[in-house]
Amino acid sequence: MINLDPAMLNRVIKPARYTGNEWNSIKKDHDKVAVTVALSLPDVYEVGMSNLGLKILYQILNNRVDTAAERVYAPWVDMEAEMRERNIPLYTLESLKPVKEFDIVGFSLQYEMSYSNVLNMLDLAGIPLFTAERDEHMPIIIGGGPCTFNAEPVADFFDCLVLGEGEEVMEDIIAAVSSWKKAGKINGRSGILRSLAQIGGVYVPSLYDVTYHEDGTVAKVLPNCPEAPLVVTKRVVKDLNTVEYATRPIVPFLDIVHDRIMLELFRGCTRGCRFCQAGVLYRPVRERRPELLLKMAKEMVDSTGYNEISLTSLSSADYSCLPDLVDSLMGELKEQGVSVSLPSLRIDSFSIDLAQKVQQVRKSGLTFAPEAGSQRMRDVINKGVTQKNLEDAVSAAFQAGWSTVKLYFMMGLPTETDEDVLGIADLAYKVLDLYKEIKGRKGAKVTVSVSCFVPKPHTPFQWFGQDLASEFERKQQLLKARLRDRNITFNWHDARTSFLEGAFARGDRRLGQVLLKAWQNGARFDGWSEYFKYDVWMDAFNTCEIDPYFYATRHRDFDEVMPWDHLSSGASKSFLQREYEQAVTEELTCDCRREHCSACGVCPGLGVEVLDWGSRA
Repeated sequence: MINLDPAMLNRVIKPARYTGNEWNSIKKDHDKVAVTVALSLPDVYEVGMSNLGLKILYQILNNRVDTAAERVYAPWVDMEAEMRERNIPLYTLESLKPVKEFDIVGFSLQYEMSYSNVLNMLDLAGIPLFTAERDEHMPIIIGGGPCTFNAEPVADFFDCLVLGEGEEVMEDIIAAVSSWKKAGKINGRSGILRSLAQIGGVYVPSLYDVTYHEDGTVAKVLPNCPEAPLVVTKRVVKDLNTVEYATRPIVPFLDIVHDRIMLELFRGCTRGCRFCQAGVLYRPVRERRPELLLKMAKEMVDSTGYNEISLTSLSSADYSCLPDLVDSLMGELKEQGVSVSLPSLRIDSFSIDLAQKVQQVRKSGLTFAPEAGSQRMRDVINKGVTQKNLEDAVSAAFQAGWSTVKLYFMMGLPTETDEDVLGIADLAYKVLDLYKEIKGRKGAKVTVSVSCFVPKPHTPFQWFGQDLASEFERKQQLLKARLRDRNITFNWHDARTSFLEGAFARGDRRLGQVLLKAWQNGARFDGWSEYFKYDVWMDAFNTCEIDPYFYATRHRDFDEVMPWDHLSSGASKSFLQREYEQAVTEELTCDCRREHCSACGVCPGLGVEVLDWGSRA
């Protein structure tokens, strides 16, 4: 157990990040359990504590009598300096025990720019960075989350990675590790890795060899032992109503990013936006029953004391029983002062009656995501909404008393022109005009947030090259010059960060050496603008003689072997190619949940089906 010096904690900002003992945290005697797990998101406490997946796993694992699950997050730079000066190893918040003493360390990989923090945390823990350098006395380093669907840039640092949803596969992993330990860790580290490779959805990178063509593209990724499958396919929970949820989440001592109850209505989205990786990775749609959601919400209010419930999913407004659920939640919880919020609204799903209901207790602005400024671009990305949808939604909101609207867009999308970019400004001005038409005066506030498109694996746009950072910056300035009204606030993403994200999103194992070099030269917290060091990354690429543009901006052919082709989301490559071609010709694909099957391959391939309770009522 680590002894924390109060004087040290007084020297760092937000010492509550490092002390533990929060409400609903669980402490167990490690001598009385078979397996210990340190769960981590490689970012600061406020971000890590907001991750729903880790909340769920924390409760599931701790409900097992044979398992102790604890939390560890990346210490902020001030705390890291204190820890290194005093040789304090990375420790968990529940027991204050060194992470190195745990059986499993699990990282949730939500964002490519968190990779440097993974290396930094392993180093702080005293755990060898490379899987090849660890023996059976070291923790098993596991990765989960969306980045695992192309884990190749971090393959050398992870013992195994989990593709897909973790509720059931983590139970399988615990069972395998427990059996291995009871058997005396037979065959050492190789023994447990080969055992884990036989669990569905578990990818063990060291059991695969990669070869390359002379032009630098991947030739083959093949298993080097019989235990490793040719293709690793994601795990999916067939019925969310049968698995446990985080009904007793830990309540932090300080504000976190999502400091409220998160009620997950369903998983999956079949809208088919062609840039959206999550829409492919979490297929198909599987809804929770409304009566179960109401029960869960009441339990979470009682166990946490929170006064806000956020209805979370990829497209929450598409929950088939949403109006009735909102009525039930408001009826049961309004007297306790508990509000209900929808993070964002699809323009074509917008209901002013619903928006008024969820904001009876606490009123805020409305958020919409048109994604593109022109109808042509919305057809390219298969957004399936029109400008009239936006005008109708915003008009209804203004008539009902709202005056603040946030609009989210993306720039750099495939086939985009300057006219498409300027269409973003046109939409923003149209919103202001609508307010004046309806109210007879000015007064609306519009926030326009524009991110940079990053081509992601397992999407129809995985073959498209990303815009150069300089091109993103030109388009940002073009749009900024058009958005001159003081009632419009314009926010945009850093183009250089998005460029690096693009390189690692479509990268292969050779990028591991770049990551190592950048971390050695000071890269960490790369998702935070104040600590992002673009020059350090570029120097690392140069030192390793690796071209980042080869990965980020290069267009790829259909017949090229992708670094992630041995990792399956369940969606067939032929489906993604067909969607790519329809994007180029600006053709729409219907929502298979509402119309006919689009033959993506997920349901028959994984033996799972859409669960839509509204359609069964």
